[in-house]
Amino acid sequence: MHNITKHPILEIKKKKEITFTFDGKVLTGFEGMVISSALFLNKIKIFGHHVKDNSPQGMFCANGQCAQCNVIVDGIPVKACMIPLKKGMNIKSCNGLPELPPIDDSVSVGDVEIIDSEVLVIGAGPAGLSATKVLGTQKLQVILVDDKSRLGGKLVLQTHKFFGSEEDVYAGKRGIEIAKILGDSVRSLSNVKVWKNSVCLAVFSDGFVGILKNNKEYVLVKTSYLLIATGAREKMLVFPGNTLPGVYGAGAFQTLVNRDLVRAADDVFIIGGGNVGLIAGYHAIQAGMEVVGLIEALPQCGGYRVHEDKLRRLGVPIYTNHTIISANGMNKVESITIGQLDNDFNIISGTEKTFPCDTILIAVGLNPVDEFFHKAKEFGFKVWVAGDAQEIAEASAAIFTGKIEALKILKEMRFEISENLDELQKFANIMKSKPPQPIKSDILFKEEGIYPVFYCDQEIPCNPCTSVCPQEQIETINNSIMQLPYFKGEQECIGCGKCVAVCPGLAVILMDYRNDKDKPLVTFPLELTNKKLEKEEKVIVVGNKGELGEFRVYRSRILKEFPKTQLITVQLPSEIAKQAVAIKLYKRRYSEPLELYQKSYTDDDIIVCRCERVSVGEIRKWIRSGVRDFNELKALTKVGMGACGGKTCTPLIEKIFREEGISTEEIIPGTKRPLFIEVPMGIFASAKDKKEEL
Repeated sequence: MHNITKHPILEIKKKKEITFTFDGKVLTGFEGMVISSALFLNKIKIFGHHVKDNSPQGMFCANGQCAQCNVIVDGIPVKACMIPLKKGMNIKSCNGLPELPPIDDSVSVGDVEIIDSEVLVIGAGPAGLSATKVLGTQKLQVILVDDKSRLGGKLVLQTHKFFGSEEDVYAGKRGIEIAKILGDSVRSLSNVKVWKNSVCLAVFSDGFVGILKNNKEYVLVKTSYLLIATGAREKMLVFPGNTLPGVYGAGAFQTLVNRDLVRAADDVFIIGGGNVGLIAGYHAIQAGMEVVGLIEALPQCGGYRVHEDKLRRLGVPIYTNHTIISANGMNKVESITIGQLDNDFNIISGTEKTFPCDTILIAVGLNPVDEFFHKAKEFGFKVWVAGDAQEIAEASAAIFTGKIEALKILKEMRFEISENLDELQKFANIMKSKPPQPIKSDILFKEEGIYPVFYCDQEIPCNPCTSVCPQEQIETINNSIMQLPYFKGEQECIGCGKCVAVCPGLAVILMDYRNDKDKPLVTFPLELTNKKLEKEEKVIVVGNKGELGEFRVYRSRILKEFPKTQLITVQLPSEIAKQAVAIKLYKRRYSEPLELYQKSYTDDDIIVCRCERVSVGEIRKWIRSGVRDFNELKALTKVGMGACGGKTCTPLIEKIFREEGISTEEIIPGTKRPLFIEVPMGIFASAKDKKEEL
């Protein structure tokens, strides 16, 4: 099986192996993992073929937002990314529309249960958990609903340490740790009911919220106050080959790798230089995969510089001012063709390069999952919104906005609020702020004593290093979370290494000149192996301009507070020590471009609606004929009428309208579906098998 058996951060626990069948073949998976991950575990990335053109269908979001991963389980079509694997499951490829089951007289119809709650929170990610914690401590009756089996949302996918402040958003801790902290705090509240594996289907004009509880029971919740914390969905791009199995969102990749411990790829290429793309690249390397390269259409990456530096120092080529031209392959991704952009974002002829890879990660941003909020507002609910559903930002910001919106609900309920909401909102805005340009500065090395050196050069909200220093010798200017840290030196550094271990950007090292001014000891953080390095083992020392040479380990240690970050000390010549910023364990394989993949494409080859296989060319044809109404476009092409309900294609079609010179004001929006998630009709009738009732 293609599972991850060792990881520098994640604990690999033994799981129960079970058998199931896929298209008649007996396979092995792990009990409880979702079906899509079990198929990837067995190197199966094609889940079916589309009824329209027989195109191979794979996975895209792994978050229940699209329908690319549909399979047939025991005769019922389901999303493979949302259904846990069970022993003996009979799974079949979804090749077109499944046959309707025969009439079954053994099914009975029951009543729908109505449940009252003072507050209903939809979404148990960082925002929802933070909000529920605040609301629950006031002894309110709260129901927290989430469609996953684990609390934490995207936090359970994050193996890196978080930025921000230690006090407010657990900076210096990893997302997986923060998920547990917040989850445990919510589970400890007796007045809070937590419904996992439960999907919010719709909000209704009569004040009810329809929920599929535990993936089997439909209930209606009547709530006085509603908080939406449903997070975000991945954006897609239009390019030739964009629906090939092997092209999927970076969040889906992190789900496979960091949640389900599946080796999802061998050679990865990343589209997008924001934090999501940069972090996904680092996660791939931690899990033992090769990152062939990363492209960003803008002149510089939009994510934190420290995330970008981590990839560059590990040898990942980053191509700015580049875009994807095509994903290439017959039934799966085999290579990617990229090209350089000019100032008008046109591809410069002759700059095309093709690289072999089996996976292309799309990390070009997120769209809020906010349809519940807007519909609830339209129907007159007392409703609030937090996290990415409110505004796309870092998870640390979501923790903060969840707290703020919960306090607003308490204020509406006439509770006494001690916190200053205006000040909290100012801090939240800081957490949401875009990273500024890096600051160029020369580091002055004092060739005596021991002290930390900070290689963070971008003013982003982060200060955990100031919290962990036992000598209280690390500060930021004016104690601002947005200012860069420095070592005061009023007391002698004791060389504990806590500042090195806590840094989310791995941007702090320790210089020690006490024993030898010509060959100082330099201590680096390392998160690339679960094996503790021994003295005399070799590591590669890296500077900002490349490798500086191979050197032997002088000492390695692991601090109790930071058990997954090794502190590796190397003795270096003084001039090399002043250039050294990181270490790595081995040289990464550099992929040379292939001979250019020769194939000409038209807009008719590029898919914009994944569910109904509608091309960009077809959309342009109708726009040019005068269509301005989304509903008319639906009727003509079936675009947006697939299982996902237009969640992925609508923003792409809006972009095509703009490219055709049609302003937003000229476009008539399409009618939104009353249900936001697909569900079997029998669920609404509380249909049950009479045989099971006996």
